[in-house]
Amino acid sequence: MKCVPCRGGEPTLTDAEMADVLPTVRDWSVVERGDGIKRLERIFKFKNFAEALSFTDGVGQIAEEEGHHRAILTEWGRVTVTWWTHKIRGLHKNDFVMAAKTSKLYLEFSLQS
Repeated sequence: MKCVPCRGGEPTLTDAEMADVLPTVRDWSVVERGDGIKRLERIFKFKNFAEALSFTDGVGQIAEEEGHHRAILTEWGRVTVTWWTHKIRGLHKNDFVMAAKTSKLYLEFSLQS
């Protein structure tokens, strides 16, 4: 599934809509920071920094291909990926698509190691 560019003015997903699609991206959580913007977030675990960095590069490549960018924190043995749509200051269906693609990439990494 291809991510469709989000234009400003599109509605964020309602809580009910999020509840419907959240089960499709297991291990992801909806988080809300002090700015009130809901985001999808997941922590991915790795054996070392090199694996975490390689995964980070892979997520970056997916984001560039889709034109939908993320927040990412790369640490020793773990990567935190956070998706949300800046233009609408919240979650859009595209964020769930990107979360699914990120999870698929992690599965591929897990099978390689």
